[in-house]
Formats: sequence, C-alpha cells, structure tokens
Amino acid sequence: MPERELIRVATPADEPAVAEVLTSAFGAEHGPVVARLVDALRASPAWDPALSFVAESAPDNAGPGRVSGYVLLTRNLLDAPRRLVDVLVLSPLAVRPGHQGHGVGSGLMRHALAAAEARPEPLVFLEGSPDFYPRFGFRPGRDLEFRRPSLRIPEPAFMVRPLPGYEPWMTGTLVYADPFWRLDCVGLRDPCPADTRSSVAPRARPAAR
Repeated sequence: MPERELIRVATPADEPAVAEVLTSAFGAEHGPVVARLVDALRASPAWDPALSFVAESAPDNAGPGRVSGYVLLTRNLLDAPRRLVDVLVLSPLAVRPGHQGHGVGSGLMRHALAAAEARPEPLVFLEGSPDFYPRFGFRPGRDLEFRRPSLRIPEPAFMVRPLPGYEPWMTGTLVYADPFWRLDCVGLRDPCPADTRSSVAPRARPAAR
C-alpha cells in the first residue's frame, strides 16, 4: 500500500466520491451500472456498512485527501445440502485510473479480507481475474465443489477464499443477493452469438483493479 494512502470504512459522505471512482474505473459503458449496483446493495439486506471501504490519499499541503479506491463485501447465501450458509461476496473492487498500478487495489483487498477473517461467515466469493486474486488466497470454486450461480460466469473466474469458519461439508451453489440479478451484474452477457464474449460484465473486468 502506498505510504500516503489510508484505508477506512466508507461513510455516507463518501457516496459521491465512491460513485465517481466506480464510474472512472469501469469506464463509460459499465461504470454507471456498477455505481447503481452499489446503491442498490446499500438499500438491500445484503448491506453491512462495516464492510464498505475506501482508500484515501492522505492530505498534504496541496489540498485535502481524495478517495482513490473502493471495495465492498456483501452478505449472500450458499445453498449447501445441509442448510443455507451465510457467505460474503467481494464486489466491486475499483481504483481510480490515475492511482492504478501503485498497490491501492492490493491494499484494499488485504484490508477487506482482514475484516472478513474476523466475521462468522466461512467463505468469500468473487468473479475476477485468475491471474490476480490467487495471491490473496483465492482458488477456483470448483476445487472445493462449489457451483457458479450462473453458467455465464467463466469457470476460472469463479473463485473462493475459505475463512476460519469454513468446514468441508460447506459445498453447493452460490446464490447472489437480488441487486446483482436485477442489474444484470452476474457473469458475462453476450450481445449475440456471433460476437462471443464481446461484452464483459462489470464484475469480471480486470480494469477494476
């Protein structure tokens, strides 16, 4: 994490800056959808304000600090054979373009996962780059017999990180909270068969780092 970046729990006053970061990180096509997703999650039972984090550049003589990145964990469900299990989903992770490549995303990941480690949920799931997330302890979901909530999620992008409460019987299908479905933010949506995988859903875009 850069020396002059601070990570803290997001507050209501940060909401405009968070929307700006999401829009700039995901681009004109996907950014507004991701911003609406966070707004919808904020108003849903999946939301826990203690699991919404911003990275902020430290203030200096040139002016006040600025929100440079954002990460969110929300409460979702695992449909396990024995019973439903409360789990976490990490999405979105976004860094303002001018701050990418300087460790802001990695710092946000470590901070969010440290918070998850202290909670009762046994698993964190995400969709994302298999080249980036394994360094944080994520592994392919199928390795632990988890099933994707949608076949539109590429198998390598469906990843999970076990937490201290994980037990081997906890297998089954991840069930996303309603806002992910209502805003069509699950997996890859192909606009037509002739243009395979040309439309990448916001939650899988590597630019989110």
